[in-house]
Amino acid sequence: MKHKDGKPGPQGTRVFPMAILFVVLCGFSFYLGGIFCSERNRIEPSDVKDVTKAVRSSKESLVAPLQIKTVSFAECSSDYQDYTPCTDPRRWKKYGVHRLTFMERHCPPVFERKECLVPPPDGYKLPIRWPNSRDECWYRNVPYDWINKQKSNQNWLRKEGEKFLFPGGGTMFPRGVSAYVYLMQDLIPEMKDGTVRTAIDTGCGVASWGGDLLDRGILTVSLAPRDNHEAQVQFALERGIPAILGIISTQRLPFPSNSFDMAHCSRCLIPWTEFGGIYLLEIHRILRPGGFWVLSGPPVNYENRWRGWNTTIEEQKSDYDKLQELLTSLCFKLYNKKDDIAVWKKLSDDSCYNKLNEPDVYPPKCDDSLEPDSGWYTPLRSCVVVPDPKLKKSALKSIPRWPERLHVAPDRISDVHGGSASAFKHDDSKWRVRLKHYKKLLPAIGTDKIRNVMDMNTVYGGFAAGMIDYPLWVMNVVSSYAANTLPVVYDRGLIGTYHDWCEAFSTYPRTYDLLHLDGLFTAESHRCEMKYVLLEMDRILRPNGYAIVRESSYFVDAVATIAKGMRWGCRKEDTEYGIGKEKVLICQKKLWYSSNRTSR
Repeated sequence: MKHKDGKPGPQGTRVFPMAILFVVLCGFSFYLGGIFCSERNRIEPSDVKDVTKAVRSSKESLVAPLQIKTVSFAECSSDYQDYTPCTDPRRWKKYGVHRLTFMERHCPPVFERKECLVPPPDGYKLPIRWPNSRDECWYRNVPYDWINKQKSNQNWLRKEGEKFLFPGGGTMFPRGVSAYVYLMQDLIPEMKDGTVRTAIDTGCGVASWGGDLLDRGILTVSLAPRDNHEAQVQFALERGIPAILGIISTQRLPFPSNSFDMAHCSRCLIPWTEFGGIYLLEIHRILRPGGFWVLSGPPVNYENRWRGWNTTIEEQKSDYDKLQELLTSLCFKLYNKKDDIAVWKKLSDDSCYNKLNEPDVYPPKCDDSLEPDSGWYTPLRSCVVVPDPKLKKSALKSIPRWPERLHVAPDRISDVHGGSASAFKHDDSKWRVRLKHYKKLLPAIGTDKIRNVMDMNTVYGGFAAGMIDYPLWVMNVVSSYAANTLPVVYDRGLIGTYHDWCEAFSTYPRTYDLLHLDGLFTAESHRCEMKYVLLEMDRILRPNGYAIVRESSYFVDAVATIAKGMRWGCRKEDTEYGIGKEKVLICQKKLWYSSNRTSR
């Protein structure tokens, strides 16, 4: 046989197949490797002891208590006496005025953080104790009388001597808040029988509405933005009424969906029908199916009130018709109406929400990519968050009435990883034991010395539930990085908020009597620097207020060192079971006055 060029081919030459050679060599190397590995893996008993000993000593070195150098913090200048880092009027000019976005949370960057102690105002006195505080507070503690001058004819508050008095008036209840609430109860009988337990008051004024509801078994979150003059939330907390800084603007409120039993707006000046109804869409999201939205003020009762609103009857009728049309499209139904108060009910009927699937419907149904409970720096969207059909037992008519609901495991606990009715029951019993021990360590619990309380990293609200019979209220905080247990907190009739402790909390200085944390630094120290968390605790804690720090032994000494630099007095105690790996710090913040007048 020849190639095409006429040269002879290699037909008579024998070639050893390379593939066979490769397989033989691989097999031989595998055999040798097996022998070598079997010899390496042959560990004698003495070797096991050495390895175990090495691992144990390694673990012991890892859990050696954290030690830090002694630290001392200077005082902030006196013009920081009402410093709210993430809602600071000094920084408003950096942000837009559209939809009042400058009043939303805008925290300073790390290099602008304050490392100083916020002083009290000149003449500050320890707050008046509950229940007297509901009706009066020291003027020097909240030295702003803008409301007194501008709203004197509406009886929001008045100054007498060294005190502010709160007569219980308001723009829409000149006859007093109690008369206003009695009329509301006639329109909503569910406010009387324990059906309605949690409420939110948007644009709360000095929180007289929320304060009145406390005696009626209804727990209200009073919400208002930070401002230069009115200090609404500061007045509320000084009175001992639950409140938080916030505004419905471009981001969701820090609450889960389907949580509040009732929402209220008393001439709160929120333009409900503007921007595609986006503000009312947020109220719809956080309101429980079957819950109530109460509106008093324009455009309700426009037929009789329009002359006092500097408008025309035609304009007010148009505004009311737009509002009613929007509410109907959001599956609200007019429930009752009398005089200046109108009440709508959020429907839980699927037939209404099914209509949102039709084309060209506005507002449309939110798609599945938007988490209903996401409430931490989540932008508002012009769509309806439809209640999950599988959570029908979370509707207002389906959950147990107060106080039975406090100790009943809600359906939504199944959405929590590892959550179950038995886990809920175990958590409740665990906190009963812990609080009995805490009471021994801090006898002030349950007395009039402690009114405003915060559980800084709650799970199911067991700490708050265990103190339900005391004359106090608890703000339950769930980390934005932790499992989403806040819906469970609300379903059992408690209140709370999402928060990230790497940032400042949405409140004024000196607003809480007791702060409690359970393993917060163990969970968050990889993200949040301990020093800044403790400085924030100092900012929001009242003078002579207390902190219960339950932490691993690794962090306790370091916390105590920083606390000493903040002028706190702390003592280390055993837990209720005396377990060495965990300790309890009982701390008290001292009262001191500013001696520093220069800016830092």
